[in-house]
Amino acid sequence: MALSRAASAVVLLLAAGCASRPRTPPTPPAPVLLPSRIVTAYAVHSMVRPQPPVVTPAPAGEPVPPPSDAIVLFDGKDLSNWRSADSAGAPAQWKVENGYMEVAGKQSIETTRAFGDVQLHVEWATPTPATGEGQERGNSGVYLMGKYELQILDSYHNTTYADGQAAAIFGQYPPMVNASRAPGEWQTYDIIFRRPRFSPKGELLRRARMTVVHNGVLVQDDAVLTGPTAFGERPPYVAHPDSLPLMLQNHGYPVRFRDIWVRPLPETDH
Repeated sequence: MALSRAASAVVLLLAAGCASRPRTPPTPPAPVLLPSRIVTAYAVHSMVRPQPPVVTPAPAGEPVPPPSDAIVLFDGKDLSNWRSADSAGAPAQWKVENGYMEVAGKQSIETTRAFGDVQLHVEWATPTPATGEGQERGNSGVYLMGKYELQILDSYHNTTYADGQAAAIFGQYPPMVNASRAPGEWQTYDIIFRRPRFSPKGELLRRARMTVVHNGVLVQDDAVLTGPTAFGERPPYVAHPDSLPLMLQNHGYPVRFRDIWVRPLPETDH
């Protein structure tokens, strides 16, 4: 239906008025959590959880020089970049000899520097001859930010709960495959870790994520962590600083470490 001249004039005036008013800026989208992709079908440390298939990795080699921008945390000489994780500021007391450090005493050790998002390289070896079974065999761990553990264990012909074997994100994710070498042989972890994000009010915005290559084999593929790792439970996230020390666990077994370096990574929004 055609509009009258008067009605047409009113429509034009209203359109002109709308065009002259400033637009309200769009409201930014609220932060959202990543899709969880969290394995919850099995209880923590369930012995019925399937064991990862075994893959034989390439033979161990000698350490190679780190990237030019890496921070060397242990070069086989001293523990100047480490301190006790259990007594504030106390020097690390682990044994250093023959180019490696070995768990000693009763305390875990942590880096003197704090880190958030990182690429981390760690080489380790469990005791030989092997003794004990399950978790009582070469037990240790690499803790990102002192809270998120990648398990170290002698998992060569040694059965334990799947979420506690070597290269498991402890209590959460078994490795996709068991790429362990024999006890006494040097093994490598190459880890990409993205820290969790929290709002200024302490609300969780994004979960921590971890990718792990064990002895040259991909075993954790951008796994999304349920929260900090713990024995027998999956505790929730609690807000913490953006940077915290890395930690190596003393579980009472003479596990050895060498060639440890880290590259802080630029933070991303994904």
